[in-house]
Amino acid sequence: MTAPVFVVDRLDPVGAEFVLEGAEGRHAVSVKRLRPGEDVVLTDGRGRWTEGVVKAAEGKDRLVVGELAAVREEPEEGPRITVVQALPKGDRGELAVETMTEVGVDAIVPWAAARCITQWKGERGLKALGKWRATAREAGKQSRRVRFPEVADAATSRQVASLLADADFAAVLHESGDAPLATAELPAKGHIVLVVGPEGGVSPEELALFTQAGARPYRLGRSVLRTSTAGTAATALLLGRTGRWD
Repeated sequence: MTAPVFVVDRLDPVGAEFVLEGAEGRHAVSVKRLRPGEDVVLTDGRGRWTEGVVKAAEGKDRLVVGELAAVREEPEEGPRITVVQALPKGDRGELAVETMTEVGVDAIVPWAAARCITQWKGERGLKALGKWRATAREAGKQSRRVRFPEVADAATSRQVASLLADADFAAVLHESGDAPLATAELPAKGHIVLVVGPEGGVSPEELALFTQAGARPYRLGRSVLRTSTAGTAATALLLGRTGRWD
């Protein structure tokens, strides 16, 4: 899929015209500078999408799209990959979400780990979560996805343990891992859950809790990656090994 992607609330019938306005229309007209005759993709971000052709670019934020094709739905791929991402400091959280979305992660769970410097509380936490979700949406568009990753509410360690207990494969990236993730036996379908700790590492208590839930510590490689890049590297590895990148 090479045409630029835009998010819409509804997908109109075959052959109809659709007017893209607001922020999406502004991006199409003023940023992408689309012109009549160019192809575009309209999606709800949840797997449903259609193709159309630009009929007119009006003003600074109004794009008329016509010749809409039949609405298609991209099936969910398997195994599903969820990354539990400890809260990094500064804008590194958005960096992690952006790059994991680009490579193809299915879901991201923000995790308030014990050693996180950043803690999401009250309005500040809601604002940070909103930024993560907006980043996933924009990165999904940029990477031409039509099914964007879900960004869950922030989870506690016990909630993460419950998620790991229900997974078909559960891993914690940790230096104590006696096996590389690159050689782990992965399921052909189902749900893979991967935990990425904070800069200070997963605490012994958290590791014990996750191990009891059925997770196993794995090492990613010889070098130590930052929390904002480890999830992206691990997701790429898993996507390649499960055949989703074939």
